Amino acid sequence: MTYAPGLPQDATFFSANKKRVTSRAVEEAAVRALKDRGVSIEDIAQIVFDLQKPFVRNLSLAMCIENVTGVLAKRELQHAILVGIELDKLAEKKLLDEPLQSLIDQDEGLFGVDETIALGAVSAFGSIASTTFGYLDKVKPRIIGELDQMKNGRVNTFLDDLVASIAADASSRLAHRVRDAEEGAFHRKMNENNRE
Repeated sequence: MTYAPGLPQDATFFSANKKRVTSRAVEEAAVRALKDRGVSIEDIAQIVFDLQKPFVRNLSLAMCIENVTGVLAKRELQHAILVGIELDKLAEKKLLDEPLQSLIDQDEGLFGVDETIALGAVSAFGSIASTTFGYLDKVKPRIIGELDQMKNGRVNTFLDDLVASIAADASSRLAHRVRDAEEGAFHRKMNENNRE
């Protein structure tokens, strides 16, 4: 019996008599799941760019992509992506029991589990990520709004919130790294001045 059918042989390993999936395989699966649903890392990075442009001098899209990729390395986020997208896909195929099928299929306003999963994935990146997620959930810029409004039998109840979560996490990560770099430059300058 295979623990994770369909995964390459090197994507699993044995630990304490259990076959486990490697973190690399989970990360690749999460990124692939986003791509298969029409969401690229660049789409998310563009949201990060829009959020951080007023605060970061010389901000580039490459910096935003780096931070989106960095947050996608977090297991909590990978797991949330895989679970949320799977629920969206099951709802599209009408494979969920009622009333859950209708709640997810119609993105019922009082459902809230989609936001709860996405918000849980934000917690690793602090209060900046939490407040940014709330903002993105309300405003729904760029790909988030496109996913939220997409019809034609597509269900993105979880996906739009997951993309907001990834963008919020990447924005927080970027903000913290920029501050760390500024403080590092300040301390280096102070040390140089003290040596003179």
